[in-house]
Amino acid sequence: MIPAANVLAWDIGGANTKAAYAEGDQGLVTRLTTATRYLPLWRVGKDALEPTLSQLRVQAAGQTPVDLAAVTMTAELSDVYSTKREGVNHILDCVERVHSGTAIRVLGWDGSLRTVSEARLKPLEVAAANWPATAWLASRFMETCLVIDVGSTTTSIIPVFNGRLAARGRTDLEKLSCGELIYTGALRTNVATFLRRAHVQRRETRLSSELFASSADVHLILGNISQEDYTTETADGRGRSVQEARARLARVVCADIEMLTHEETEELAREAYNAQLQEISEGLEQVAHDHDFNKESTPVVVAGLGRSFLAERAARICGFRTILDLEALTGLAGTAKLASAVGLCLMALSRLTGTESRWTRLSR
Repeated sequence: MIPAANVLAWDIGGANTKAAYAEGDQGLVTRLTTATRYLPLWRVGKDALEPTLSQLRVQAAGQTPVDLAAVTMTAELSDVYSTKREGVNHILDCVERVHSGTAIRVLGWDGSLRTVSEARLKPLEVAAANWPATAWLASRFMETCLVIDVGSTTTSIIPVFNGRLAARGRTDLEKLSCGELIYTGALRTNVATFLRRAHVQRRETRLSSELFASSADVHLILGNISQEDYTTETADGRGRSVQEARARLARVVCADIEMLTHEETEELAREAYNAQLQEISEGLEQVAHDHDFNKESTPVVVAGLGRSFLAERAARICGFRTILDLEALTGLAGTAKLASAVGLCLMALSRLTGTESRWTRLSR
């Protein structure tokens, strides 16, 4: 057992890169800090990753030497890489250079922490494996539950039974097929991917399949997010005001804000919102059925930017009675949006020190 240690954990995505740093002493977490950066690798290129990691490392941990760096990733799916193997290896190359001389562990889909060499040998077992960290964090409070994590891009539905991961899918491909991964999120999803038809001026109308508007525009118009939450680029390169969001949404039916009233664009946003909720609800129903979860007694733990207006709403549509916010459960303000990074950080700290991490008041 190591009485005192610190850990820096990474959740490296194709759109957002997140870091969480924790210090522990005798099992008590005495400090937890986080940092995040919007980094669209497909646009800025993979060479931007290493300097971004270096900057975030200082932002999260300062100049403090780190005892262990823990890594999980989803960026390997980005089309800057030809294969996931190439992506995993490049990401690990960047992490090794940023953490030269530091022990590094990589999270696998089974919740194990692997060496870099082990991760390189079996890249598909560490690719897109950030969800076990979120489930681990939730399982500290609810041994049996369904976790719904709605981020900017995707929704993960993670079954936990008796404190252990019960997910059937391992890779993204498998998780898509069994409902545990829904490729829809709070900010970055093309509206045309989840809304096929809408009622416009009392007529059912097909949509254009162009990237005219994203889910962020829908949720900004409806007041589900603020302009500060709208951290991604816009579809047209213009601003993030409600009026500009209305203009983008009007284009999905090949109209504009001179052709549609405010009320009509708002109704279009409501239809898009309901369609997105339906998509998440279908995945949740599939997972609940496959695992025979009782909706009356099984709690749902929600996380991510979309935890209240997408995850919680979808769970209530499906008939689940008990909905718990991960942030309220942990008492760690602001961590629900970085659940995988924070979960991995506390998991790695617990395993490094050989004691279950616990916390009271933390400096952030």
